[in-house]
Amino acid sequence: KPPQGSNAPYAGWGYNTSEGAMRMPMIARWPGRIPAGRECRELCSMLDILPTFEALAGAPLPRQAIAGHDIRPLLLDEAGARSPTDEKGFFYYHMDQLQAVRSGPWKLYLPLKAKRGNLGNKREPSPLRLFNVREDVREEQEVSAQHPDIVARLTRLAEAARREIGDDNQPGTGQRPAGHSENPTARVP
Repeated sequence: KPPQGSNAPYAGWGYNTSEGAMRMPMIARWPGRIPAGRECRELCSMLDILPTFEALAGAPLPRQAIAGHDIRPLLLDEAGARSPTDEKGFFYYHMDQLQAVRSGPWKLYLPLKAKRGNLGNKREPSPLRLFNVREDVREEQEVSAQHPDIVARLTRLAEAARREIGDDNQPGTGQRPAGHSENPTARVP
């Protein structure tokens, strides 16, 4: 049993790339702008907060590329609003290892010879697995054999992410080095 509790009904628990470890609810309130009592099941992430808030404030985006998307249409419940992440995919990394990719309802766990485990120190093989995580939140019905076209599409998205973001000690073309300060100072009094 995980020490931090359960995220039922979702599969898994903290410190991995299961839905139980990654999914979190978001509650947004803005009277007169965000309709009350609505539920949105579109895929979003914390990466989307910066570009969304900047757009709401009318502020310019940073010059360098950022991973998030403006999700105002989802927040404001605009007709036909869809996740901007669906087309390009959402990538599940454990440390620097790409382990899964999602687009729409589909989540593909990539086949890995040595999948990083909790805290990154344990490595075990992991097979390719496909789930419809909107309908099967427990990730119990593996459906890769029934949907080879979806497996192929998500595999292409994963390969593009590996080239741009990197994977398992292989830097990507769009990967920036971590920030570093020779003489850091406190920013909060």
